[in-house]
Amino acid sequence: MEASSVVRALAPTGTLRAAINLGNPVLAGGTAAEPTGVTVALAEELGRGLGVPVELRTVDAARDAFAALTSGQVDIAFLADEPARAAEVSFTAPYVLIEGVYAVPADSDLQHAKDVDRPGNRVGVKEGSAYDLFLTRTLEQATVVRGSDGVEVLESAHLEVAAGIRQPVLAHAERYDLRVLEPAFMQIQQAVAGPKALPAVAASYLRAFVEHAKSTGLVAEALRRAGQDATVAPPADFV
Repeated sequence: MEASSVVRALAPTGTLRAAINLGNPVLAGGTAAEPTGVTVALAEELGRGLGVPVELRTVDAARDAFAALTSGQVDIAFLADEPARAAEVSFTAPYVLIEGVYAVPADSDLQHAKDVDRPGNRVGVKEGSAYDLFLTRTLEQATVVRGSDGVEVLESAHLEVAAGIRQPVLAHAERYDLRVLEPAFMQIQQAVAGPKALPAVAASYLRAFVEHAKSTGLVAEALRRAGQDATVAPPADFV
């Protein structure tokens, strides 16, 4: 496939349309008019490499970014690699690793993450998030309760547990008088997603771009500028 064909595959309208999820503060910040963060940096760098303009389409939740990608409204999205999503989109290796953690009211009897999956425990999650998909797939006895945010649904529905991304959960813990249970219940592998039907050579180009962004420090620098302490993913075993 020629370079021009790669461009046509990744930016079929002549503009790289990227979904930016403002609902995940590790990945994006700022406003809908002026988003910032590591995903913005990645989208802009990918557009530069392809030689096309970039259009950032902001959403408030991963489920909306996923829907925009699968419906053809955007060309790429920044999503956690989960089996339920991988059935419909293609993923690169991860560029950032973040953690999913549980939080409980300060006076809860639950002391450890392994204590959560028991009968009677209800776990609040952000609907359509990576940890919603993961917990729906893995919890055997506890019940998943979906809402706009795990901590908020814990508070509004008086649940036993909330699940969420470590950084925002820690930020909310003092406000809501919560304790975070250790260890993290999952590692969330944030990757770049493209259409499932993306031609193989274009998918390879996207994978190589992510590896380059990690190895050159682009990802680390973007996280530093955004004030985020997430872990840059290690190099992939293959591209």
